[in-house]
Amino acid sequence: MNYPRILAAASLLALGAAEARSASTPQGLPRSTPEEQGVSASAILGFVEGAEQKIDALHSFMILRHGHVVTEGWWSPYAAAEPHVLFSLSKSFTSTAVGLAVSEGKLSLDDAVLKFFPDEAPAFPSKNLQSMRVRDLLRMSTGQRAEDLGSFPFMGKADLVRTFLELPVPDIPGTHFVYNTAATYVLSAIVQKVTGQTVLDYLGPRLFEPLGIGKPRWDASAQGISLGGLGLSLRTEDIARFGQLYLQKGRWQDRQLIPAAWVEEATSLQTANGSDPTSDWNQGYGYQFWRCRHGVYRGDGAFGQFCFVLQQYDAVIAVTSGTNDMQEVMNVVWDRLLPAFSASALPADPESDRRLSERLASLSLRTQPGEAASPAARVVAGKRYLFPGNPQQIEAASLEPARDGANAVLTLRIAGADQRIECGQGAWAKGTISLGTGETFPEAASGAWTSDDTYSVTLYRYQTPFSTAYDFRFAGNELILEALDNASLTATPSRIRLVGTLQP
Repeated sequence: MNYPRILAAASLLALGAAEARSASTPQGLPRSTPEEQGVSASAILGFVEGAEQKIDALHSFMILRHGHVVTEGWWSPYAAAEPHVLFSLSKSFTSTAVGLAVSEGKLSLDDAVLKFFPDEAPAFPSKNLQSMRVRDLLRMSTGQRAEDLGSFPFMGKADLVRTFLELPVPDIPGTHFVYNTAATYVLSAIVQKVTGQTVLDYLGPRLFEPLGIGKPRWDASAQGISLGGLGLSLRTEDIARFGQLYLQKGRWQDRQLIPAAWVEEATSLQTANGSDPTSDWNQGYGYQFWRCRHGVYRGDGAFGQFCFVLQQYDAVIAVTSGTNDMQEVMNVVWDRLLPAFSASALPADPESDRRLSERLASLSLRTQPGEAASPAARVVAGKRYLFPGNPQQIEAASLEPARDGANAVLTLRIAGADQRIECGQGAWAKGTISLGTGETFPEAASGAWTSDDTYSVTLYRYQTPFSTAYDFRFAGNELILEALDNASLTATPSRIRLVGTLQP
């Protein structure tokens, strides 16, 4: 499928950054049985089962209690060593960079935004723009309105700071909450102005390296500024370490990495954003952190990327997902996991621990159901079908069905390049794919015949939340290709239907 370039740029992480770091390193998180830390293994198993029933689809989770990892799991093809794109969970890391810059005396939250950008400012800035402060960017109360922010060109070539400063500011800054990813980008630009480093490089020795994260990838604008509000990719354990740092008021081992006062201020209510007591989107907003029900706060990103900090339980929960229903993820966490926490250690429960371990070891997203063979397989084997021009740039397709124990191979020609996709039968076969954007994605595919004339494929780009379900229906000299994405930044996931003809 042909995604906007913003998704492509946000998804790919250098393979070197994806290497697993052993828990035995000095920065590693200690492991423990759930009961030793006062957590019920049977309740965690209930969470896993509830997640599989209600969420499509959880990709990973990790639970920390009293600083120990008590449970961790990845649904194949997702894996512990793989980074996952965070989308807006990136914002909480940008907030941390701002807090560190403040602590180093490089800026103040009461500084006017225009102070940092004299060359990008409009010739005649409005009174409201002149009064916009760094604090207003942090708490999403810039005085701008959602309708003017929706098409902000993050991956365009225009100067994004200048574009931001040219947006209307009809309301007095500090008076209204409006979710504003562009404001987080400007925070990133401010940090770069005052430190001479991107947020990624600035956080390296101050946050990432002490936490054992190394140097991840953070996508940048055309001006070389880390996107701030999105674009960061991390492993599940990296998310958990970040949450544990905040739970410990900025202290990691024997170092105070973030001032405790900043942690308190950033995660406290700074802006009211609604009054519905049953909604986790109405509990208030801090400095790029959301307040939740049950006294929890979180960083979160589109399609279900979460870092929950449960202060009253001395716990952290990290989650990655690929779902359009983020509230349901939170509901399952509250309903299944909060009752799992006890004030003291629980009696050993070897049977529950065994059942949980076995379940975690077998976690997998549903592979493509269907048959390994079909009467049509031999007829269509190796034949190439050509498609007319289409926005997805899919030019041709061919299928080599599975035989002699080998995987089926689907070949799609996209934007002038052949993409060879191995499709596991009842399993995930991993490879790479380019979707016409110039970016190459790690992918995993599973395929099967779902009728005599239709071969279906489920394909995950497993460092992102995204998957696509393909149906290839062979009808004489025609190939009818239908595809549906699991999630989209727009209201409706992308769906396509193309009709190809047999190449003479």
